[in-house]
Amino acid sequence: MKKITIDDFLKIDLRVARIINVKKIEEADKLIELTLDIGELGKRTVFAGIKKAYTKDKLLNKLVICVNNLEERKMRFGTSEGMILASGDDEKGIFLVSADQGALPGMQVK
Repeated sequence: MKKITIDDFLKIDLRVARIINVKKIEEADKLIELTLDIGELGKRTVFAGIKKAYTKDKLLNKLVICVNNLEERKMRFGTSEGMILASGDDEKGIFLVSADQGALPGMQVK
């Protein structure tokens, strides 16, 4: 494992985000399109490889942690404007990193 410095870590802008829309991508095996509300920082579209693990009902209004300052990435289905944090894999399951009740969209994760 390659280690990073605290200065490297401080460059990452982690924010609480609320999933406000979920769009299934029929042509994709793993990807779904999420719209995130990041409070005063606005809304972002993010493509996440969690299709097999979560239904729309389980995702809507869920508080997640997103990488807010990740460079946009053009993908086959559109442009992803960030990333949400998750752990696991297809064999063991995929688990979103979420915020506790009381956290609000846009709050910085420190």
